Amino acid sequence: MKKKCFFLLFLLCMCSYAQNRLINLHSPNGENSISFQVDNMGKIYYNVSVDGQLVIMPSRLGIISNGENPGSRKWNVDDVTIMQVDTIWKPIWGKRSLVSDVYQECWIQLSDKTDSLRKLNMLARVYNDGIAFRYVVPIGSKICEKVVEQTEFHFAGNYVAWSYNGENHNLGPEFLTDIDGQRLPVMTVNASDSIYMAIHEADLKDCIPLKLKSSKGSCLFEVSSSEFDIYPEFESAWRVIFCANTPGKLVDSHLLELLNPAPVSDWDFSWVKPGMALWDWRINGAEWDGFVYTMSYPSWVKMVDFAAERGFAYLVLDANWYGPEFDQKSDPVKGEKAKDVQRLIQYAGVKKVGIWLYLNDVAGSNYSMEQTLEQYEKWGAVGIKYGFMTGTDIEKNRKTQEITEACARHKLLVDFHDHPVHPYGQMRTWPNAVTREYCKAQLDGHDIFYPKTFVTSVFVNMLAGPLDMNNGMFDLRQGKTTRVDNNMEVPSTVTSEAARTLITFSGVTILPDIPEYYRRYPALLRFLSAQQMPWLESITLDGRIGEYIVMMRQAQDGTYLIGAVTNESARVLQIPLSFLDSAKYEAEIIEDGDDAHYLYNRESNQVRILPVNRSDFLSVRLAPGGGACIRIVKK
Repeated sequence: MKKKCFFLLFLLCMCSYAQNRLINLHSPNGENSISFQVDNMGKIYYNVSVDGQLVIMPSRLGIISNGENPGSRKWNVDDVTIMQVDTIWKPIWGKRSLVSDVYQECWIQLSDKTDSLRKLNMLARVYNDGIAFRYVVPIGSKICEKVVEQTEFHFAGNYVAWSYNGENHNLGPEFLTDIDGQRLPVMTVNASDSIYMAIHEADLKDCIPLKLKSSKGSCLFEVSSSEFDIYPEFESAWRVIFCANTPGKLVDSHLLELLNPAPVSDWDFSWVKPGMALWDWRINGAEWDGFVYTMSYPSWVKMVDFAAERGFAYLVLDANWYGPEFDQKSDPVKGEKAKDVQRLIQYAGVKKVGIWLYLNDVAGSNYSMEQTLEQYEKWGAVGIKYGFMTGTDIEKNRKTQEITEACARHKLLVDFHDHPVHPYGQMRTWPNAVTREYCKAQLDGHDIFYPKTFVTSVFVNMLAGPLDMNNGMFDLRQGKTTRVDNNMEVPSTVTSEAARTLITFSGVTILPDIPEYYRRYPALLRFLSAQQMPWLESITLDGRIGEYIVMMRQAQDGTYLIGAVTNESARVLQIPLSFLDSAKYEAEIIEDGDDAHYLYNRESNQVRILPVNRSDFLSVRLAPGGGACIRIVKK
């Protein structure tokens, strides 16, 4: 591992701050900067510039006791330490195999003017792709009280923003001055043709998940802070500002993971394996040649056989396998299909296919979580899909952390569904936290999920972390299907559905359809099977928020895969292949058919094969709501 740390220590006496109270911090490439200032009244402010342009005006920082006058807390700067860090992170899995961890860090040590023993530190880091800062209470500080946060983001212009919107289509595009009320992260902001930002948080510990609030007519956003406890050694979440010159570079960032700590040294995560998974929820009721798929052992066996045939790693069993999921008496280890599940796990193990088990919050709360997970480990399950967690945001965050750690003890991967707490980079500390439904799962969202929803949420929701969006439905016939649950048609094309599985970053990509529909499209099935993780590299080649996206990922065996998806508008894209080396390659290109459309002719597609090299541009046509899939291998 390459590692270089250079320390510049500035021990600054109080009198020097009386003359110069400005503290500047710059990214290694010099493009991003943050400045901190403590004014004559003892108030702390910061501002941010990107590529020489002021994008966040002087904005207030700090914490105050609940009920205290916002201007009453006055701070002295006691000391400043600046450090340069240049190292490499090797994730167990992620968007790429090697991640540069390069930044400038600054510690600002503060004390209360009225009581010098009441101390608070500001910690800031500036990366080439963003800026982050947090509050830290040092050991020995007398601060131990209930407080509220004062952090502001005062944007320097009336920029355009998009925000997470729960299980609905994203909010935006909207001008900042039109926002009146609360916005949930991620909030992605377009400041100019060459400046994109996003506001989120990282390394959220035992605090309140981030919410932002603003008033109509203003470009000022405040952290919507309820009361919380601070104490010596307290660390707030990082307040994070992604910065990039294209929206695609926001998508490619590892900023959140890098701001989370590495796993505890004595934890072994070598067993964590990302991969493709089949799923039994949407197959229920599907018919093919007289066979009716159900959520039962005969159908599970067919799914396992198909997974083994195609090199897919997992099968996910969803709700009701241990009884009605909302029944207080449904026992998660002794339920009605428990024996079949154990038999399936043994069968799948021989085929080298792992089995995930659904676990609802009702069963998770009424039965011992530790004993349940211990039993799943003994059976040989590989993960759990946890649904419908209840509680306040802070309670859900605590419970999510506890379940993730408990799953790690029992070597189980975990996927949180149904209004989960937002991801914040925890996949670095807990690599078993492989995905989360921080979106509206596509197959549940026919009333709100449009083509434009996908090409918006990948630039907003997906910045928070890996998403379980349930893309990849290949049964796209007009009208209602025979599926038992939510049998409405999907507004997409079959080519777009395959491309979305690649574009959506996740540690487990869950495919929702039956084997026969995938076999109908051999070229697209080859594209799905080629998605062998962990990824060696990922690059967003092109994209505009709400319009289209083009993603390249390099599979574990070196195969290059490209997925392109558009909104409701047809378009022709020129895709550069400059990421290739100097070797000769062959590209299998699957495009929408000439008559394809996301509302009709959804299954129309065409395939062509071309020799390609790194100097080429591939021209692909995307139908309205459609997409393209490209698989590139060496000749």
